[in-house]
Amino acid sequence: MSAGEAGTGWLSERLGLDAIVALGRKKQVPRHRHSIWYYLGGMTLFLFMIQAATGILLTLYYRPAAEEAHESVRFITGEVSFGWLIRALHGWTANLLILVAIIHLASVFFLRAYRRPRELTWVTGSLLLFVFLGFGFSGYLLPWNQLAYFATRVGTEIAGAIPLVGDFLLNLLRGGPDVTGATLSRFYGLHIAILPAMATLLLGLHVYLVQKQGMSVPMDVEKRQADRPLRSMPFLPNFLLRDLVGWLAALGVLAGLAALLPEGDGFFVKLHLGTKADPFGATPAGLKPEWYFLGMFYVLKLLPGHIFGIEWLEGELVGVLAFSLIGVLFLAVPFLDRKAARGERSRIFPVLGVVALVCLVLFTYLGAVKD
Repeated sequence: MSAGEAGTGWLSERLGLDAIVALGRKKQVPRHRHSIWYYLGGMTLFLFMIQAATGILLTLYYRPAAEEAHESVRFITGEVSFGWLIRALHGWTANLLILVAIIHLASVFFLRAYRRPRELTWVTGSLLLFVFLGFGFSGYLLPWNQLAYFATRVGTEIAGAIPLVGDFLLNLLRGGPDVTGATLSRFYGLHIAILPAMATLLLGLHVYLVQKQGMSVPMDVEKRQADRPLRSMPFLPNFLLRDLVGWLAALGVLAGLAALLPEGDGFFVKLHLGTKADPFGATPAGLKPEWYFLGMFYVLKLLPGHIFGIEWLEGELVGVLAFSLIGVLFLAVPFLDRKAARGERSRIFPVLGVVALVCLVLFTYLGAVKD
């Protein structure tokens, strides 16, 4: 017996690797014309792992203090070996992670993969998307530049518009009445401790549910092949190797983007460090959030100060409540689509999904091009 085989046997005896491999070989992945969408979940996981790895490297040099944060990022990009590349990878991956997660959830929605018994799989996946958005919002302030400072001030003011709890949320996020060094410390703790813990917990539960329930098969495929066995492939090694090919391709794309566009492209990713935050400085012209908040930002700008001229019906308040309601309904989709739970088709949910996607793309585009 070779040393490698002996080491593998030692680990297998203690970690139960043989049982894990046997389970992976036993698991089957359905094969049909929609199978390509199965790879988006693994791609989301891969991008999250890159985020975690590059984030850990950045924390080795980053200093979360108002007096030092901007200088530490400048040191990372200018002095640390390949620091500029790690920061660019982190920024590009953050944006692609949210994009892939949105596409993944859209595919699950339109294929009705949330139907019984996979309701909780949808809920945990949706909550993961919200956590990823939280990563984007909290990480945006960390370079402590002028653009991020004023964007964070605007973003936290939106949270402060929520009735009853708005003032509490505003002070909780900012650590006081205004955006200061205390806000930076809170966002840093949120970004590297609270949100990663939530993401790890949700991700573990989500993967467990996927393994327990298996891959969902679209209703039309189920009905068309009800009288014969569904084609499938083993998870190990067939599906996993195909997943790895996708991961390598994504890594190549990310490396190319980070190397060629280390400061982003100006719209999709904004990584230009800019000047250090100055609370007394002028608000940057054309202040806009990241692309994944642009649609909401644009809609809120469209709303009048007071709806129908009613003084107590503030436009910003109505917008925030409307988006909060949409988030709740989004989480509750598996429980609202009763026909899907019975294996029946429903016309209203696909239509609502198309309308939601069109509005998201349209308002994001308008938010990008309109002043």
